[in-house]
Amino acid sequence: MNWTTAIGLIAAAFTTLSFLPQAIKTIKMKEAKDISIIMYICMMVGLALWLTYGILLSNLPIIVANSVSLGFSVLILGLKIKYK
Repeated sequence: MNWTTAIGLIAAAFTTLSFLPQAIKTIKMKEAKDISIIMYICMMVGLALWLTYGILLSNLPIIVANSVSLGFSVLILGLKIKYK
């Protein structure tokens, strides 16, 4: 693994894990009124496009980060819809 890939994977870990506190808080509180549904829809479209881009480039950091981030975004949006 070269330095470029390592830096990409570290960056991916930090940006991906940034969704975790919101998901945990929403699950614990069972409340999501302050979460913007439009923001998460836009985020999910962007993440899906980044994932597609990463797949087209066969770029592991982009694929991993955006796959996991998209999963967290889907979870948070699902909780938003469930808890309104």
